[in-house]
Amino acid sequence: MNKEAAQIAKLASSSFFKRLPRKPYKGKVKTVILDWSGTTVDAHVLAPTVAFLRAFEKHGVPISMDEARLPMGLRKDLHISKILEQESVSQRWMSRKGYKPNSEITGKDVQMLYQDFVPIQLECLGDYSSVLPGTAEAIAFLRNHKGIKIGTTTEFTKAMVEILLPHAARQGYTPDCSVAGDDVPNNMGCRPAPFMIYESLNKLNAWPIDSVVKAIACFLLNGFLNGHREGRRYN
Repeated sequence: MNKEAAQIAKLASSSFFKRLPRKPYKGKVKTVILDWSGTTVDAHVLAPTVAFLRAFEKHGVPISMDEARLPMGLRKDLHISKILEQESVSQRWMSRKGYKPNSEITGKDVQMLYQDFVPIQLECLGDYSSVLPGTAEAIAFLRNHKGIKIGTTTEFTKAMVEILLPHAARQGYTPDCSVAGDDVPNNMGCRPAPFMIYESLNKLNAWPIDSVVKAIACFLLNGFLNGHREGRRYN
């Protein structure tokens, strides 16, 4: 290690690299980033729930509504993994198939279920795309009277968002940008990681970061918590 590198390494444990104090932001909100299911469309988050139920039923392992919803707010392959980890589902799977399910993301069981889930979700998504009452009016007010940009993040894939967007537009709701989980490089588009928000800020040219609000309103606790963690970690 040369002399300069040694000096920098020594500084790493000192106050030199500690976060510098930052003046609190006192400006206006410039950007609002929303979720889709449970926040702006599909009030009761039925679209993904129904798709999970049908995917598991296809393999002879029926699951309940509560079991399907427990991991809500995660990327869909992660969601399937968490369903398989539930003891009740694992036992049912073993009784039907004769072996304990592999809940690893890259494992054959998760991948098999996910491959079935995607077309089921694409087929039924439009049936659960009703915009929540007051959403279009609220967005129009923020945009037209406050100059606020509207973005969205979602654990749906880009192909799924492309189904939602025209349905929402016909009901008066059109965000300025929408970032899906698979829009983010390096497989990092999953909550509670904040990278979908970062991608949104880049697309919207939104700055400073303190002027951005991440909003999620989901009646499912885990969905709310994962969205809340995503929002807390972006700043």
